Amino acid sequence: MALFRRGSKETPAPTQDSGTDSESSSDLAPAEPASSSSTSADASAGAVGPWDVSEVPELGQRIDLGALRIPGINGMELRMEVDQKTNRVTGVGLSVDGSALQVQAFAAPRSEGIWDEIRAEIAESIVKQGGSVDDVPGPYGRELLARLPARTPDGRTGHRPARFIGHDGPRWFLRGVISGKAAVDVEAAATLEELFGKIVVVRGDDARPPRDLLALTLPTSPAVPGAAAATDDGTPAADGADGAAPAKHAAPDFDPLTRGPEITEIR
Repeated sequence: MALFRRGSKETPAPTQDSGTDSESSSDLAPAEPASSSSTSADASAGAVGPWDVSEVPELGQRIDLGALRIPGINGMELRMEVDQKTNRVTGVGLSVDGSALQVQAFAAPRSEGIWDEIRAEIAESIVKQGGSVDDVPGPYGRELLARLPARTPDGRTGHRPARFIGHDGPRWFLRGVISGKAAVDVEAAATLEELFGKIVVVRGDDARPPRDLLALTLPTSPAVPGAAAATDDGTPAADGADGAAPAKHAAPDFDPLTRGPEITEIR
């Protein structure tokens, strides 16, 4: 099955490929991309986010995770990813119908975004580890279609697909990684893409160096009926959860932004 992209008919950026993957992205289907800037959008008019908290007059039933407010839908599983050395929450995993979206928010400079720079670093790191990557247009601007090195059940070296999407907001950057069926199927991706666009970022006014991970907290309870919340060891997240168990299923360390667990496949 070929990887897909949902973007415009613009000429793709140069492709980095390790040559180890048999899948081809030459037949990727084009579509119109959304703007990567949220600062001029109006959340109340149905435009596409992600959003800064200053742009959203009413947060509704989004789940409060500190720096992130996550929309919930029926059947969604939410997992908090925790650094096993520090017990610091490093990311959020959202699982719907066998596909997953992992999100992290970072501080960014006031004057410019960092997604172009970060995208190039992630691509270089994936290729060095034996994967391959294409830089293509998507619904949130440029994104990466990656084939990450993985071990097959019979012990051979294979690849699993993933999509890296990003959004530069005012003094923050939000990165998402889509895996599972949604990484290769347009229809399966629609729900997770919509979730990403409805995320609200609460950066705060304190000074932070660029790429500093914005603080996340465990939810007190699922804010939306039908949405399940858990820490990465599968235990429910509840009031008074001072320290979640360490993440057990982290992917290879190809992400230059963080040191802890970056991707957890949620199935």
